[in-house]
Amino acid sequence: MGAKVQPKIPDDVDEGRRRRRRRARGAMVEINMTPLVDVMLVLLIVFMITAPMLTSGVAVDLPEAASSPLPGQDEPLSVTVDAKGKIYLQESEIALDQLAPRLQAITGRKPDARIFVRGDKGIDYGTVMSVVGAINQAGFNKVALLTEAPSGRAARTASTASPAR
Repeated sequence: MGAKVQPKIPDDVDEGRRRRRRRARGAMVEINMTPLVDVMLVLLIVFMITAPMLTSGVAVDLPEAASSPLPGQDEPLSVTVDAKGKIYLQESEIALDQLAPRLQAITGRKPDARIFVRGDKGIDYGTVMSVVGAINQAGFNKVALLTEAPSGRAARTASTASPAR
């Protein structure tokens, strides 16, 4: 008995068998990037449109000053004096004599709460200082005056105000 001779199989039939074996082992997985990129672009556009709408508050023309930003992790309270001399706590108008009790109620009488004072640059300096004085008399010692950065930069900076005593 001799060795059996196997017939020659054409190359194209042999290729088909290899492909079937490969498919039987596992499917080739490919990630289609086009839908992912489409979704990311839509999200980018949505955030670009909504981000400017999220910044709300009282419109104030802040003065310019060269100072470094204050470090801090907690969200500060904002007291604003507009061009007409009206005082706002966050976004609600408030009288000067009601400012200290309202601040104490909001902060839970914590004297280390950060308070930013924004005063319109056209307003009388004494009006802004009376607001800062009322805040200091209420026992708050972390009071800062917000200003615009000079030379057209849009970033806000804060400079610390010394306690009015």
